[in-house]
Formats: sequence, structure tokens, C-alpha cells
Amino acid sequence: MAPSWEERASKKRESILASIPSEWRLPQPLPSPEAQKAVAGSYVQQFLSAREIEITESDAVTITENTTAGRWKATEVVTAFCHRAALAHQLTNCLHEIFFDQAIEHAKQLDATFAASNGPIGPLHGLPVSFKDQFHIKGVETTMGYVGWIDTFEGVTGTGKEKEVDSELVREVKALGAVPFCKTSLPHTVMSGITWNNIVGFTLNPHNRLLSCGGSSGGEGALIGMRGSPIGFGTDIGGSIRIPSAFNGLYGIRPSFGRFPYAGVANSMPGQNTIPSVCGPLATSLGSLKLMVQAVLSQKPWLHDPAVVELPWRDELYMPQPADGSKLTFGIFPTDGFTNPQPPIRRALEMVQEVIIAMGHEVVEWQPPSHQEATQLALEVFTADAGIDIWHHIGLSGEPLAKSIAQFYGKEPGTPKTVDKMWDFNLRLRQYQKKYTDYWTSTATMTKSGRPVDAILTPVTPMPAYRFDGSVPIGYTPWVNALDYTSAVFPVTKVDKNIDTFDDKYQPLNEADKKVWEEYDPELAHGTPVGLQLVGRRLQEEKILGLVELISTSLATKEKTV
Repeated sequence: MAPSWEERASKKRESILASIPSEWRLPQPLPSPEAQKAVAGSYVQQFLSAREIEITESDAVTITENTTAGRWKATEVVTAFCHRAALAHQLTNCLHEIFFDQAIEHAKQLDATFAASNGPIGPLHGLPVSFKDQFHIKGVETTMGYVGWIDTFEGVTGTGKEKEVDSELVREVKALGAVPFCKTSLPHTVMSGITWNNIVGFTLNPHNRLLSCGGSSGGEGALIGMRGSPIGFGTDIGGSIRIPSAFNGLYGIRPSFGRFPYAGVANSMPGQNTIPSVCGPLATSLGSLKLMVQAVLSQKPWLHDPAVVELPWRDELYMPQPADGSKLTFGIFPTDGFTNPQPPIRRALEMVQEVIIAMGHEVVEWQPPSHQEATQLALEVFTADAGIDIWHHIGLSGEPLAKSIAQFYGKEPGTPKTVDKMWDFNLRLRQYQKKYTDYWTSTATMTKSGRPVDAILTPVTPMPAYRFDGSVPIGYTPWVNALDYTSAVFPVTKVDKNIDTFDDKYQPLNEADKKVWEEYDPELAHGTPVGLQLVGRRLQEEKILGLVELISTSLATKEKTV
């Protein structure tokens, strides 16, 4: 008799834990989230040596400066992150695949190559890199959160590809000297802002385990937020890099489609390219993002993935100060007009606006075409096949579909859009993109410089992190995907229950806004990271990273002087 989905999920879950060496197992029973809300920082440090703390709390830039110079051995670095990742998984359920032995052996080979006077393999020599479990890595399974994908290649048996394929981005990162060492959790289907699946359950926020780490690249957010990885790759079709970055106090970038290779990455609705998914890095520092973007582009990914634009790194765009000495202009978009941000998000916006003005730059009110229209367009294309693809993969095992996802895809497959309806949709999407482009260009008439706005500052979500049983408003992120803009997330502050008090006099805009307002609990959210996103036009990755560095540096300087 074939095993049930519960048995298959349980076996997989147990195999993940069994991959953790016994000496890295935490004492049982583990503290509950109520008893130990935050497990990042000092809590996890008690299980690490001083040397492991030094290594794992270094960013990718510091790590590679030491490994490429031979001061740090790749084996020591990779082993330290394997240990911390093992601790992170036990406390947050953030891993899907653990291949520490394979990674440490890879690191030993790098050390041997270096010792043979061949020097570093590349600019990422010895750098541990984690990947969301959509990326294929040789020797490792990919389930993408589906029970039915266990022991298969994307749900199909007998392909000969099982554990034999590297996604293109993985191949390039390896060629640069980096060491993949684990794959991280995600919601099955990847179409959710909360990371949960029937294999590992909920993935928790390491800064506040009573709240979500976000999604769908939630495992990456939790792992890197706990310093179990210095940098990793997620994907983003509606906010899936940006939401986990904001919730876990990280830097992350959603590049425009065609800047990074997506070839060989598993996905839901894989032929859907009207609003395509993109991949991008999440990291503990802005410098780490810059390092990774530059490194990947140095591999000329357009030679291997036909969807990638031939666009090398442009240093001149990373220096965003205009050559004529004029000031920058930032559009401020504090609310989408449907669900207003909670007090911590409002305070973060005020903080960033203040440093922009203090630097002498200009801010203007951003009044674009409706973002609700963009969100509706995105949801329309994401459900265009009426759930046929998702229900097929759910049906491979008979597992239940997450309730948060079922609200969009029903209880069974429906009738997909016909080709003529999709053509009509494409026209409506292009019309929206043209309307938004025209608005952005028109802002040249309202700026002192006479140039259009340089970037838009806006929330990622209305709250610092989602509650597991609460609302999941997503209106602040899909508009970026619908327009295929560049967006980078950066940490600003943390929730302070003494400052970010509940606004009992607030008048909600509607029922959805009322729910968001009522769900805010300063005591519950205290200590949770608060991040914002900075949005630029298409293919402006260098410019947006440069602007984030400008803002983040000013924020850090202001904090030191307070």
C-alpha cells in the first residue's frame, strides 16, 4: 500500500533533522516561541564558539576579503555557517535541504586549490550561499514545498534528472568560488506571503517567533536573519524577496526581469511570463548585495540564459549624485490608500524622509495611477490558468492546499482564460505600464532639478510582520512586478512598544484597513525589524543599490549621533 501524504511528509521532515550532526543538536525540549520570542543574536550565540560568532556575524564582503587573501580557510567558514544554519533550522524550521557534508568537502577542495598556489577560484571564493528550494543543486532534491515532489524531478519520476541538475544561477555562483550548503523553506506553490507547507510546517521569524518570517522566500529571510547564511537567493513574483527581507531586518533586491538568470529554476505556472518571477539576493549588508550582483554579471549570464539582457555592471549608475551638482528627488508614497501602515511603518517612513531632507535632497508626494489596479492585474494573471498547475502538483500526493492559497485557487481547478482573453489582458497591462511611465516622466515638472523623480520610497507591507492567523495585505508589492521595476529593501529600525503605541483614535478606510489597524499589538510586535523599499525604473539595479547605500549610511550616522 502506497504511503499517505502524511507519512511521506513526516519521513522527509525527519530526514532533514537527521542530516544535522548530533553534536549540533539543541537540548530538548526546545523553548516555545512564547517562552523565547527572539532567538537571533545573543540567544543563538550561546551555542557557538567565539570564532564561529566572528565568522558568522561577518558579511559576505568581509568573508570574501579574508578567504580570497588566504587569511580564512574556506573549510572553517563553511563549517561555521553549517553549524549556525543547523541551529537556525531547529529554532525556526527554515531549511528544506541540508547537504553540509557535500559543502564542507567542496570547501576542502577550494582550500587545496588555494594551497597549491593557484589562489582563489573567483571573487566569491569560500563564500557560503544558501538557495530557496526552487533552485536545483546537483546531489540534492528539490521539492518546492510539495509533498508530491519528494523523490521526483519536479513531480515527475524516471527523468534521470533527479539530483543531477544545477540551475544556471547555481552553476555561475559555483564558478565564482561560492559554496552552496543548504536550501531553504517556502510555501508550497510559492504563492503566499507566509511560509508554511506540509513538510516543515510554519517557518518562524527569528527576531520574533510569534510572527511570520514572510514569504515566499521566507526560509531565506529566517536563515539569513539569524546569521545562518551571509547571503542567499530567493525569487519574487509579487513581493517574495522584499517581504522576507523587511520582516527579518535584511537587505534584498528584486531586479527587473532579464538581469539575473532564471533558467533551470523550478516554479509554479512555469510558462507564465506575462508578469514573470525573478531571482535576486538577500543579505545582511548592502555591500553584500553589490558584491553578488557584480559577481554574477561578470559571468556574462546572457551567454547562457537567452532571457538575460546583455547589460554588464554599470559603475557610473551606482554613484547616483548628478554630475551637475543638482540634488536628488524622492517620491514619497506612504500609503496605497487601501490599507494604511501601522505606527512602526509610519515612523520608519518619517525617519528616512528626515535624513533625505537633512542631506539636502528633495521629497515630493507620489500620486501615481492606482496601485490597486496593478494588484488586481497581477492577481488576474496569477490565476489565469484557474489553478490547473497548482492543483495538479497538490494532487500528486493528495495533500491539502494551504488555506491562504486556496482563497485564490478554490477547492479544485477551474476554467482557464482563453488565448483571446490573455491577449486582451496583455493589452490592459501594457496600457497600465504606459500610464505609469507617463506619470513618472511628468514628475520632471514638479522637481527643482527639472528631472523626473529618482526613486520612490514606500512600505513593503502595512505591518512589520504578518501574524500567522491574521490578514496578509499585499498591495504594496505586486505593482512593482506588474511594472517590472527595480526595488531594493533596507532595514530602518525595530518596533518599540513605548514609541509605536496603538492609535485608538484612528478611523479605518474600510473593512480590510480596520482589520490591519485592530491587529497591531505593540507588545507582540516589540523588537521586530522594520524595513522599507526604494523603487526605481526598469533595469536600474545599480542606481537603486547606490541610493540605498546613501540612505543607509545617513541613517547609521544619525543613529550614532543620537
